[in-house]
Amino acid sequence: MFKRFFKKNKKEEVKEQEVSEIAVSEEETVEEAEQSPKVEENHEIKEEVKEEVVDTDEEDIVNEEETVDAIKEISVDVSLKEEEEESQVEEEIEEPKVSLFERLKQGLSKAKQGITDRVDQVLKSYTKVDEDLLEEIEEILITADVGVDTTMSIIDKLTDAIKTKKITDPQDVKGELKLIIEEILTNENSTLDVSHSPSIIIMVGVNGVGKTTTIGKLASRYKKEGKKVLIAAGDTFRAAAIDQLEVWANRSGVDIIKHQEGADPGAVIFDSIKAAKARDIDLLICDTAGRLHNKANLMNELSKVFKIVDREYPEAKKEVLLVVDATTGQNAVSQAKSFKQVCDITGIVLTKLDGTAKGGVVLAVKSEVDVPVKLIGVGEKMEDLQDFDAKAFSEALFG
Repeated sequence: MFKRFFKKNKKEEVKEQEVSEIAVSEEETVEEAEQSPKVEENHEIKEEVKEEVVDTDEEDIVNEEETVDAIKEISVDVSLKEEEEESQVEEEIEEPKVSLFERLKQGLSKAKQGITDRVDQVLKSYTKVDEDLLEEIEEILITADVGVDTTMSIIDKLTDAIKTKKITDPQDVKGELKLIIEEILTNENSTLDVSHSPSIIIMVGVNGVGKTTTIGKLASRYKKEGKKVLIAAGDTFRAAAIDQLEVWANRSGVDIIKHQEGADPGAVIFDSIKAAKARDIDLLICDTAGRLHNKANLMNELSKVFKIVDREYPEAKKEVLLVVDATTGQNAVSQAKSFKQVCDITGIVLTKLDGTAKGGVVLAVKSEVDVPVKLIGVGEKMEDLQDFDAKAFSEALFG
């Protein structure tokens, strides 16, 4: 009994102790709870700091966005100003290039140095007009590829003019020389005529003289004038000739008729004429295989093309243009003479005049072959293929 009672009291004491400890812990918890506002205050301070930081970040972002916008506006203004300045510069650059005569003068600058500038030096070294002066002028003309026969004709006319007009001042000889050259180059049929519809231009010449480039420039010119133009890729023998001509056709915005490389040129011309009739084409420009003017069999093959044109396209106004390279000098004259024996050449295209100081070949071709020069190339641009004008040419050469 006693032991049980003692154990019971012992248990009750333990329970009371545990209850007291729980009470103490609850009081401490209450005290901590009372102290918690400080924590909350600290939390509120941290939240305020965070909000201030967030506000600051948002302000910085806004400021950055405004700065970026401002920079963009400035860059746009600068770019617009730069574009305006560039356009003004382009307009200033383009202004002096408007004149075809200025282009002609620039293109003939080397020829001018080879003929006119040398004549000026000779004339300055003489105080009177005599045979020695005329001999030096004669030498200048021959070395400028005017040709011996043409040079002798010019000197004879110049001598007659000096005697008739009683010229004693060497400086006046230059004016007479200019008039004689202009007279030789003048021809009533020097204009390329494709006003009739339909018209056909047949390009002939050896390889490398600029036939493909000339065709491309002519196609572009007449397309801009409103004509319906078609190109015939008749040079089927030279590697890449068809591809080069197709590039020019695409650049000019005109159609092209072509066969595979090595095909019969006559078949290409035949198909092109049929296409020209079906499409109501105004102008058909035909390329032909580059011929060596000293190979009779190749030149005879060229005549087949003309027979096809005469038979299939008699209603078309025909122009046969021989393209020669001015830089080849007297060889250009030989080419012109040989081609004239095979086909009825109506005009000559003299290319690359800007690349030679021997521009006298123009005189040689005109006088020795008796075929008018209708087009001259004085540069690489479209506008640099010009209709030949004897007066403008002599003005550019002697001006």
